[in-house]
Amino acid sequence: MLRINEIKLPLSCGEGELKKAAAKELKIAVQDIKKLHIRKKAVDARKKDNIRFTYCVDAELNISEAKVLKKCHSKKVLPAKAENYQLPLPNTQPVNPPVVVGMGPAGLFCGVILAEAGLKPIVIDRGEPADRRKEAVEEFWRTGKLNPQSNVQFGQGGAGTFSDGKLTTNTKDKRNRKVLLEFVEAGAPEEILYLAKPHIGTDLLIDVVKKLGEKIEALGGELRFNSQMTGLITADDQKISGIRVQNEQEVYELPCENTVLAIGHSARDTFQMLYDSEIAMEAKPFSVGARIEHLQEAINKSQYGDFADNPRLGAADYKLSCHLPEGRSVYTFCMCPGGAVVNASSEENAVVTNGMSRHARAEENANAALLVAVHPEDFGSNHPLAGIEFQRQIEQAAYNAGGGQYFALCQRVGDFLNDRATTELGAVKPSFLPQVKLGKIDSCLPAFVTDAMRQALPIFDRKLHGFATADALLTAPETRSSSPVRILRDETYQSLEGLYPCGEGAGYAGGIMSAAADGIRVAEAIIKKYQ
Repeated sequence: MLRINEIKLPLSCGEGELKKAAAKELKIAVQDIKKLHIRKKAVDARKKDNIRFTYCVDAELNISEAKVLKKCHSKKVLPAKAENYQLPLPNTQPVNPPVVVGMGPAGLFCGVILAEAGLKPIVIDRGEPADRRKEAVEEFWRTGKLNPQSNVQFGQGGAGTFSDGKLTTNTKDKRNRKVLLEFVEAGAPEEILYLAKPHIGTDLLIDVVKKLGEKIEALGGELRFNSQMTGLITADDQKISGIRVQNEQEVYELPCENTVLAIGHSARDTFQMLYDSEIAMEAKPFSVGARIEHLQEAINKSQYGDFADNPRLGAADYKLSCHLPEGRSVYTFCMCPGGAVVNASSEENAVVTNGMSRHARAEENANAALLVAVHPEDFGSNHPLAGIEFQRQIEQAAYNAGGGQYFALCQRVGDFLNDRATTELGAVKPSFLPQVKLGKIDSCLPAFVTDAMRQALPIFDRKLHGFATADALLTAPETRSSSPVRILRDETYQSLEGLYPCGEGAGYAGGIMSAAADGIRVAEAIIKKYQ
């Protein structure tokens, strides 16, 4: 096949025009193209009066590809490279099946690869299966009744299940294509294979993560829910020989020579247990702030101008960042077009926000995290778990300021910039459940964070017109942008023999794709031991 880059077409053009454009670039007749595969599709909105789609395509030809490549003399045309994932296979089996702790993207994809290699992993999670977890989350949003073991952070699918389901990544890893193909096999739309900014949406992710779990089981693996790792069992303090697991009935020992810690960024009691077990770890930078919410139609207008209502474009997104004079970074993160701000608490008497979109991205509001970078020196201690305590103080302050009912603090941007409490709403209505408490978000966030946000808002407004509009809303706090801890590992991905810190919670990923790729990487390291 031949790969053709940078084919630009008007929004009105369909597949027929794309094929004609490919043939023109190759200097061949349309009928000489046997089949066209879209590899990438992106929106070019740099010129608001001429928004276009940009394509990268692979063309199967009925004629000699070598002759066409030589004849067309185009820098846009190259031989297409195969991107097939090569599954490593073991020659021997471990005495006991590997255990994967956590069913977020890292844990699930680690489990899939181990299962495909015939190692029959046992994958455990403290939370519930996806369907029951969804019920628990929706009850919490409706009533404020929190299940600390099964919520937006814990349970099958991990924290990414209740998000926009973004599949973007800045890493070029051979494993990324494998991740996308596994998602499609599990029921995700095929468009994720070629869209420049693919996403699944929380409504589809529920079924997708279920199918990934079913695949592990079909290949001989085992899923255990409501099962929390509470301790490590080591041989001579040198290597793992098992773990302790607590389920709804008992605490038992699970023998294993290989344990993958795909625990997620919110497993605070597990971090404490690992620290008490003298597993090497360190505090790491992360970010805190609030969710900013606008009308989606205003974002569409700012990004697409006169094309704002074009149905082929869908809901517009954005990504903003700046470095303030004193060196602090402020940026938007996890932007959710046509979505909602959700209650992501996992501890009692603490409030956390996050963003979520369904696949259609059809809700009235857009939201994103407006975050300020924080560093270990901000935590007030050099303890490896100091970042967790920093998060917890913010979350508990928000709970108390919100009236003690899991209400989030909410403030209009105009009031925030003028340092006054919000007493009434404007055009933008909060999407947060069960309810918001109007006031000042300064009552839960550190002063250096709110100061940085106030400096950044006018800067972002110049980049995206209307970003700092008075009626936009800030809902606080957002504290779980990434893990506050890094569990140290060596070049074999182990912190001690048989213990594999993995994914976002362990400090080695930042999003669904990078976490899934790290899960695959760790699975490969385990398989290598048995080759």
